[in-house]
Parts: sequence; C-alpha cells; structure tokens
Amino acid sequence: MEIGVVIPAAGVGKRMNSITPKQFLELFGKPILIHTLEVFDEHPFITEINVVTNQENVKQVEKLIRKYNLKKVKQVVRGGKERQDSVYAGVVATQTEWVMVHDAVRAFVTAAEISALIRAVNDQQLAATLAVPIKDTIKRVNHAKIVVETLEREQLWSIQTPQLFHRKILLDAHQYAEEQNLVGTDDAMLVENLSIPVKVVEGAYTNLKITTPEDILLGETILAKRMKGSEQTT
Repeated sequence: MEIGVVIPAAGVGKRMNSITPKQFLELFGKPILIHTLEVFDEHPFITEINVVTNQENVKQVEKLIRKYNLKKVKQVVRGGKERQDSVYAGVVATQTEWVMVHDAVRAFVTAAEISALIRAVNDQQLAATLAVPIKDTIKRVNHAKIVVETLEREQLWSIQTPQLFHRKILLDAHQYAEEQNLVGTDDAMLVENLSIPVKVVEGAYTNLKITTPEDILLGETILAKRMKGSEQTT
C-alpha cells in the first residue's frame, strides 16, 4: 500500500515560553522536526512526506530538509490559520491512497509503532490511531470544579499520532467539517463525525508530544537511553 505522511509544523509553541517555534528547538544538536521526519523518511512503507508550515518558515524548513538529506519529503506546504486547515492543505498535496498525519513535535515514535498502525488498516478498517491507556483516575467536574462523576478508566485512552486514514475518507471528513463549521481536536474526531469507526492501536508512553520545557528534558532522556541502547547492540 502507498502511504503518504502529512506533518503539520505550523505551531508557535506558546506553552514552551520560547521565541523559537518548538519544532525548531534542538535535541542533541538536531531540530525536533528533523528527529520526527527521519523516522518516517527511513520507514520502508512510507512513500512520500509533506510538511506543512507557516509562510515565514517555509524556507527554513526547506533548508533543513536539504541539510539532513531527507529523500522522501515531496514538498513544504503553506499552512492555514488553524491546525485543521494546515492538515487539510497537506492532505490535498498528498497523492497516495493512504495518508498518515503526525505531529511535528512528537519526535519519539518508533518504526515498530508506525508498522503496527499500518497493519491495523485494510479494506474494512479505514481509520486507525495510536493511543495509550489512561493511567490516572479521571473525573468529570462542573463549572464550580465539583466532581460530577468518576469515569471508567478501563475505557479511556490517551490519543496520539500518527493517525492513518484512507485518503478519500480523510478528505471527506475535512470537507464535512468545513461545511458544518466543526472543529476537531484531532483528525480521528473529524472522521468519527462521518460515523466511520476508528481503530485504536496501542502505542507507547514514550511517544510524547513536546509542549512544555519539561518535555524537552523528558525527550533528552528518551533519546539518550535509545542512543545508549543502540551503542550496546553495535
């Protein structure tokens, strides 16, 4: 199956408290965005990659792609006002039958996790997402911050990316959302609006999204451990 990847990288990272967008912050001397792109560039089942970013960052992203010799990046697409708009622009630019959407700053996904997601889709299962079971007890509260109910933890999952969809399904979902003025917190939510089942594939807690300065420290720890493990196997 031909699989294209859309990497929305137009965020400004307000919670990072940095003037540099978080996708360009470095881990061990390499931008977070590049750590992310390399995983997909090296995966044998990925055909093409399209990066979506702000107009002012297009040249910077193109320069990084050339510097790190990323062979599968097809183009850098100008993003929209919101993440949803940017993803749609990236999906339109992608011509493969299947499209995977992945956060630019979720740099620690592994090839094995990507492969597991790919195995989950077929002619009957048109959408899937990585996720992990919730560890904490989750409570729903009212406007006064009073507990209304305690939710069944066994049924709750924390959704991650990548998410994988048949391209036509994803395009239909985005177009329907635009027509109905719907905003989704992720692309799976948009597909759910079409009553299409989304398969959950268990991922890993290390597949974190770098959002705050504390996440940088966690990310460095994850990478250091992986680098050490790689050295020990060579």
